[in-house]
Amino acid sequence: MAKTILITGASRGFGKLWAKSFLERGDKVAATARKLSDLDDLVEEFGDLVSPIQLDVNDRTAVFEAVKHANSAMGSIDVLINNAGFGLFGTIEETTEAEARQQIETNVFGLLWATQAVLPIMRKQGKGHIIQVSSILGITTLPTLGIYNASKFAVEGLSETLASEVAGFGINVTLVEPNGFSTDWAGASATQSTAMEEYAGVHAAFQSGLTAESFGDPAATPVAILKLVDSEQPPLRLFLGKVAFPWAKQVYEQKLATWEAWNDVAAAAHGA
Repeated sequence: MAKTILITGASRGFGKLWAKSFLERGDKVAATARKLSDLDDLVEEFGDLVSPIQLDVNDRTAVFEAVKHANSAMGSIDVLINNAGFGLFGTIEETTEAEARQQIETNVFGLLWATQAVLPIMRKQGKGHIIQVSSILGITTLPTLGIYNASKFAVEGLSETLASEVAGFGINVTLVEPNGFSTDWAGASATQSTAMEEYAGVHAAFQSGLTAESFGDPAATPVAILKLVDSEQPPLRLFLGKVAFPWAKQVYEQKLATWEAWNDVAAAAHGA
């Protein structure tokens, strides 16, 4: 059965790929982008199956209007994919206030506004699926991506809480956590802080650790996303790529070992 899907940040990367995959199988897609012209190719190829919407997710009022428009145009919203976001590269000390605020505004608050806007629609329907595009960097970190890491950690906490709050309404929540992929996320879509000489070694170490094998092929991801939205019992979390799971496993084994080593100190802090 055809689904109705709202995707934010559909101008490029995962958003564009996934929108096209849904459309190719006959789903209706409301696709948002900062520039409507970035969606012209989808409209030209798929016609009325696409509802293009110009949207800056930082504008809360505009987000609510966009969700309202999408629901009216498609008759329902079965799936919301919160994909809009960008990467900010820079150490913590290098990051300016404006850069940090913009990162959190887009990656966290933009996602929050779209989530809040769609919830009344899905509650009334008695069903829905909210897919939050997080990252492996929402459960572990890399240097020079501190504020981006923080934004995805926030998305993880927000969405895990949301899942527990809306399950009784028939609404599912999934955090999609990709490892690195060969999109323009680290290129044209990214913001770069002004580098400080003191952190030259940190930046060099980060760059030297990047290998071609670390990055997945974006064109391989739609199959996973289609399976996810078609699942009757979708998971709360889904990695994308073959790097994420072994990395997360290693990180959590290290965390558990540290907590266990310090558990006597922790327990004593509880009091009698």
